[in-house]
Amino acid sequence: MPVKTLKHFLDTNGIKYVSIIHSPAYTAQEVAQSVHMPGAELAKVVIIELGRKLAMCVLPATRKVVLHDLRELTGCDDVKFAAEADFKSRFPDCEVGAMPPFGNLYGMEVYASEELALSQEIAFNAGSHVEILRMNYDDFERLVKPKVLAFTT
Repeated sequence: MPVKTLKHFLDTNGIKYVSIIHSPAYTAQEVAQSVHMPGAELAKVVIIELGRKLAMCVLPATRKVVLHDLRELTGCDDVKFAAEADFKSRFPDCEVGAMPPFGNLYGMEVYASEELALSQEIAFNAGSHVEILRMNYDDFERLVKPKVLAFTT
């Protein structure tokens, strides 16, 4: 069960969340459609390389990461999208492409987009292509402590 680690973490911290099971979906927009949710309300995870470190970007499904902005905001000249082969072993309990935005559980720094930080709730893949979790954004921020930056278009 891919979401076991995440749900245990949330339960241990007394976080209220809703689990939504849906038909298999592989892109953020397909997931949003499957659960009858606007794409802007579903968070997606994009793994990047900052120099030699992997990091996680969390942003609304309708937005895209702007690497140039991340270079400027992080002060790192070597910022690029990570190849799946470089990060899939970091998420042994998740299906590739369905990683939850809890980089702290996987030893990664997390960057959240400003648009996401303005939301009251966050919904995201829960480690599989058939389940999302929805929870209060303030709880997410308190547990993950993401760096909130403007890096999307």
